[in-house]
Amino acid sequence: MSDNYAVIGKNLPKIDGRVKVTGQAKYTGDLKFPNMLVGKILTSPHAHARILSIDTAEAEKLPGVKAVITHEDVPGLKYGISPARWDENIFCIDKVRFVGDKVAAVAAIDEETVYKALKLIKVEYEVLPAVMDPIEAMREGAPQIHDEYPGNINTEVHQSFGDVEQAFAEAYHVRTDQFIGQRTYQSPIEPHSAISIWEGGKLTVYTSTQSPHYFQYYIAREFGLKMGDVRVIKTYVGGGFGGKLEPTGLEFAGAVLSRITGRPVKMFYDRHEMFAHNRGRHKQIMKVTTGVDKNGKILGVHADFIMDGGAYTSLGIATAYYAGAMLPLTYEFDNYKFDMLRVYTNLPACGAQRGHGAPQPRYAFECHLDMVAGDLGMDPMELRLRNARQPNTVTPNAFQVNSCELKACIEKGVEISGWKDKRGKLPPGRGIGGAVGSFVSGAGYPIYRTNLPHAAAIIKVHEDGTAATLYTGATDIGQGSDTILCQMAAEAMGYNYENMKIVSADTETTPHDFGAYASRQTLMSGAAVKQAGEEVKAQLLEIAAEMMDVAAEDLDCREAWIYRKANPDERKPFTEVAREFFVRRGPLVGRGSYTPPKLGGTFKGAPVGTSPAYSFCTQISEVEIDEETGEVDVKEVWDVHDCGKVINPALLHGQVHGALYMGMGESIWEEVVFDDKGKIVNGNLGEYRLPTALDMPKITSELVDSVEPAAPWGVKEVGEGATIPTMGCFANAIYDAMGVRIHSLPLSYEKVWRALKDKRKKEEKK
Repeated sequence: MSDNYAVIGKNLPKIDGRVKVTGQAKYTGDLKFPNMLVGKILTSPHAHARILSIDTAEAEKLPGVKAVITHEDVPGLKYGISPARWDENIFCIDKVRFVGDKVAAVAAIDEETVYKALKLIKVEYEVLPAVMDPIEAMREGAPQIHDEYPGNINTEVHQSFGDVEQAFAEAYHVRTDQFIGQRTYQSPIEPHSAISIWEGGKLTVYTSTQSPHYFQYYIAREFGLKMGDVRVIKTYVGGGFGGKLEPTGLEFAGAVLSRITGRPVKMFYDRHEMFAHNRGRHKQIMKVTTGVDKNGKILGVHADFIMDGGAYTSLGIATAYYAGAMLPLTYEFDNYKFDMLRVYTNLPACGAQRGHGAPQPRYAFECHLDMVAGDLGMDPMELRLRNARQPNTVTPNAFQVNSCELKACIEKGVEISGWKDKRGKLPPGRGIGGAVGSFVSGAGYPIYRTNLPHAAAIIKVHEDGTAATLYTGATDIGQGSDTILCQMAAEAMGYNYENMKIVSADTETTPHDFGAYASRQTLMSGAAVKQAGEEVKAQLLEIAAEMMDVAAEDLDCREAWIYRKANPDERKPFTEVAREFFVRRGPLVGRGSYTPPKLGGTFKGAPVGTSPAYSFCTQISEVEIDEETGEVDVKEVWDVHDCGKVINPALLHGQVHGALYMGMGESIWEEVVFDDKGKIVNGNLGEYRLPTALDMPKITSELVDSVEPAAPWGVKEVGEGATIPTMGCFANAIYDAMGVRIHSLPLSYEKVWRALKDKRKKEEKK
């Protein structure tokens, strides 16, 4: 494929960069409307309790309070984001299920008044036994969190492909290891916020969201409205990472408060409330068994997992399936078994966080494979090379892989990191480790049943041709999709990026798009944008052909010039032809849509993880360990990615750096901690240990050549895939440095110190 592109593949500036760095960008929390009220939600102080009574009388009497609502004032329809498990109410009706569960809400003239009013609401509880651990939650006699799910089993997955037991019986070596992944939280810098305005029969919601369309659908469903009577407007979003994909109590409660008061109502979470709402990374207990032949060829794998889902489902069904569905992508083997139990506990609900269920299982699998390689006396990267997936293959769970340059990623990573000169040869306390990963480029299914396309786009060229506006429901949450899609539009039209404008993620003015999740927008939204741009170009060439007295097929358009292919000097400016088009035919508009091809198998849960394309990557890290304190100092990381055609290299490498930042935090420091009553003890940015710029190592981000045939211009994802291997990469480097294996995340200084202490004791006994 020719790389002779005018716009894509270039390091062009972000289209929203200036307004963000100058402070002009308005986030939901910045917006003000006349007569706007402030709303807050009253939450439960107990992890598990029956609600005996709610008395709002004193709160209602407080001057400045305009409305107080409980479950009696709102629809009782259960909601969620996974249709198979709608298990949450706007407010708790009979009992609360975690510390932070929603009980009531207040709207008042200002924040001071609303906080005073919350304290005046009297709720009488009967405290019930609570369970915080998924293993304990499954035991006979454990507190029952939802009556309709006996044994607190929220989701049960059992998949088997080939014959794993036979593979183990024939294997030269079989090994089993268990690992634990911790609860973490996305911690976007912008808190959740929503402003609801209910006028007549129409509801408008300004909100910090990753998917305006899903918000529109679920809000309309809850209130019995037509989707056209709900307008969702995404403002600038200060990060989401999966946590802003589903509606919260803010949108639902705010809508009711606005309807009652007849005034706009702004709802928001403070930092601690964000942690309590959660929807972050699940805790996972992961047992992995692998059988190999004497050369290290994988014959069969059994992944046996338990997942702590918290009090509600959220996106947890998809997370549960993703945890196992993604494991076979990187390596070729025929026999695979996956068992998963997602369990309810009296903790905040978990959902989708960058990589959606896949990073922790990848940590377990990549550490486990290093240990298998050690048993065989093999170099762990050599074991990966022997098993690396090839292009045009199908996984045992029926995922079609088209482009795949994982082998090239491994080879390049080994080369640029100096792996062969460092592995097992660095000074004491210093080590190098590697891991690989893969991720979807868009999910092959929508979160709710629909016949709509996955993405659509409209491009309208202004009447004088001096600007073009892209209308898309795709959602820029900081990753730069507005920029990428404008580049793609300009390339497809033969236009200038500098003259592109964008209106994105407003359900009233932009066409349908499922939004920012599953790394879908470059491929799926981009396909719709490309089609729309090509339609604009085709219409222009028709008019230009008449103006230039040549056949349309003899013309082309590039960088806002329409020219004869045989003689590029014979040309007309885009603006002139666009104006002529408007005079003759009216508005110059291009339209596009995208629906993925039919994907995957027919077994239960088959759609989860299906994608038109998959990215692949290798990460290698070098660490230094302080033997006295266990401190882990990450010195350098090398990331090599197969992500297809790159639209904007600067943004791509920025995504790699950001993914490594998140993966590094989850690997070494981050963990949401609860006391024995289910209360979060570190729900703030002082005690929840996020890394800072000072903690970031030197990062080398490189690419291998790859073109995806199922995607526009051959693109694939990068934003989530670069998080997948990080945890295993660091764990393996720590082992190389000190000879200790940490079986649970985070790989904290204390855990490393204790492991070193235990190692010394064992050595002394010898």
